[in-house]
Amino acid sequence: MTKIAIIGAGSAVFAQQMITDVLAIDGLDTGEFALIDIDPVRLEQGHELAELTVKRSGKLFTVTSSTNRLELLPGTDFVINTIEVSGLGNVRHDYDIPMNYGVDQCIGDTTGPGGVMKFLRTAPAWLGILRDIERLAPQAVVMSYTNPMSALVLLSVRASSLKVYGLCHSIQNTLAELAGYLNLPAAELTYRCAGVNHLSWFTELGWKGQDVMPKLRAAMLKPEIYEQDIIRFEMLKHFGAFPTESSGHFSEYVPYFRKRPDLLAQFTRPEYKGESGFYAHNWPRWRDEHQAQVADLIAREKAGETAIDMTRSPEFASNIIEGMVLDRPQQITCNLPNTRLIDNLSQDGVVEVGCTVDAQGIHPQPYGRLPEALAALNRSHMAVHSLLADSVIQENHDLAVQALMLDPLTAAVCSLDEIRAMFAELVEVEQADLPSYLRESVGV
Repeated sequence: MTKIAIIGAGSAVFAQQMITDVLAIDGLDTGEFALIDIDPVRLEQGHELAELTVKRSGKLFTVTSSTNRLELLPGTDFVINTIEVSGLGNVRHDYDIPMNYGVDQCIGDTTGPGGVMKFLRTAPAWLGILRDIERLAPQAVVMSYTNPMSALVLLSVRASSLKVYGLCHSIQNTLAELAGYLNLPAAELTYRCAGVNHLSWFTELGWKGQDVMPKLRAAMLKPEIYEQDIIRFEMLKHFGAFPTESSGHFSEYVPYFRKRPDLLAQFTRPEYKGESGFYAHNWPRWRDEHQAQVADLIAREKAGETAIDMTRSPEFASNIIEGMVLDRPQQITCNLPNTRLIDNLSQDGVVEVGCTVDAQGIHPQPYGRLPEALAALNRSHMAVHSLLADSVIQENHDLAVQALMLDPLTAAVCSLDEIRAMFAELVEVEQADLPSYLRESVGV
């Protein structure tokens, strides 16, 4: 029987989608979903929704849940990590304090000051989870969705013996968007794509043997298309490749679009197209709305409605389970150690490449060399990830500060002294949620 643990299952909307995806696997009819979360109220709600989803599927899966992961990890085959550590209490700090220094973020959960602080808050909890999995389920395949993805997977590689894979939906979603811009079926497009999470690149795009990159460049000349994805089309125009993250989020990864008010006005638009503070202004409300959505689904199902959508999503966790359990080959994109996969990126870093999955495991497909300009943009973030991982492992405050100093957007706006002062302010206000070595180093 296949046992799948979901850590952070109190985020019931996403956990329920993971459960729905697994239940949609043809031929996988029995198993266990072990739901783990530190919030008992949200966990209870997630458990109830999971049981209703299993009932809707007609399959023979059981659902267990606990706030103590030690009770449920033994015997686990797959772990899906979706934890969020102290985000609700700090999302404003992650945006407001950098903004006082001129660092304007849209999302701020993967890169920039917000991404650095989120990593530093998450890393101790993540290491504790990994240690428990090592003891209680050492053969488990660990799939992590938590941001900042690349940095946390790199920490796993350097501090754990487990097989940890980072999963994301940015490439699948971008492919669908490209298909829309080209007015072509996404299923018929072929492509080459590689890089690091949220900063991978569609370097080739084809349809029925034809190179359609020229068609994409022609499409972006139409204002109604260009306006949908301004920043990514600007990168295509200047660098010859299309990035894999939304224009707003991607704008935080490079120093070109957010460092002056005139550039923000020219290149950014509302919401995911680059709105200042989009996550900080909305995430607490979204969290409440998601919880209300779960309660509504439960109520409607109990009332006899068919409220739960059993459609399988593009997320790759279920593909890994299907490929490994049923030996049914799958094609996915995955974040994992750069073992000669991208030649001109650091070989001790984590990269995002295409992979095949079967009963023997996950097999990454070497990409070769990225165009040098794209690789250079990736390297700057891989250096940040490396410093952050080492900061936690060595309990070294200065490495964390230097990581922020190397962040491209922060460095485009601030002096070194300003970055150090910003970091100290962030540590002081978030001290209760940070490891002690950071608090002690700034005297808080």
